[in-house]
Amino acid sequence: MTAQTAAAQTPLARYTDAAEAGAAVVIRRYSTSFGLACRLLAPPQRRDIENVYALVRIADEAVDGAAAEAGLGTEAVLDQLARLEDETLAAIGLGYSTNPVVHAFAGTARRAGIGPELTGPFFASMRRDCDPGGHTEDSLGVYIHGSAEVVGLMCLKVFLAGVGVLPAERAVLEESARRLGAAFQKVNFLRDLRQDGQELGRAYFPGVDPLHVTEAEKTRLLADLRADLDAALPGLRRLPASSRRAVALAHSLFAELADRIEACPAEVLVTTRVRVPALAKLRLAAAVLLGLGPAFAHDAGPSPALPERRAA
Repeated sequence: MTAQTAAAQTPLARYTDAAEAGAAVVIRRYSTSFGLACRLLAPPQRRDIENVYALVRIADEAVDGAAAEAGLGTEAVLDQLARLEDETLAAIGLGYSTNPVVHAFAGTARRAGIGPELTGPFFASMRRDCDPGGHTEDSLGVYIHGSAEVVGLMCLKVFLAGVGVLPAERAVLEESARRLGAAFQKVNFLRDLRQDGQELGRAYFPGVDPLHVTEAEKTRLLADLRADLDAALPGLRRLPASSRRAVALAHSLFAELADRIEACPAEVLVTTRVRVPALAKLRLAAAVLLGLGPAFAHDAGPSPALPERRAA
């Protein structure tokens, strides 16, 4: 945007542009994988997904060490999360916040129809990260729903804004969004065993010591997350073309991470963070751009992709 164009904007429009530009920086600084996938989205969708990611990331950073390093104790972190949640809900209602990240997210939430039914579980899971107690199978399911599945549902709302979707189609799309979000979270659990177990004192998988994972446990956990990746494909194939490639790339990147985790011995996995090299990411991106991979495979089940949404 040129200085002349900026000068012609209203004060709110200029502030919103600045807030959204800041949100875009967050995804580039914190996730090269999601940043790469976002580049395949149409500009309005890219803006909205970046806005969602920025809010999720600043809440996540509060519980993952940034606040503690600044000297905040657990109660102070919980207070910050409560303030952030309250500010987010208020901004969705008002269409404005003095916090640029919250302001950017609120604009997306108002456009896409994101409300407390999704933000509430998310903030609940962030608060759960302040509890040093381990998880049961039930509590882990609740945690994953709030920390990951609802984020997938927020993104789906962005992708479907302005698109007419029948209830049966929406059910398939929502199930896929939930399962893909769950798979991403489970991959990250396995990538972050050392940080979670040693630095943050967390144990997400019931009955599994994050610092002493066995090969058998690793194999079982990988099978579970791969089931989520497979279950995400029917809805992924139904997404409008404008978002399908970006989501397909994210799916491919995390499937590649799962493959690399499988190839990494369990005793090494608990001391290092598995990554996908830049060249491998580019290879996966090229395949997606060519329409290759499981996200583009067609069988007798899936119907054609949904039409494009109206321009925002």
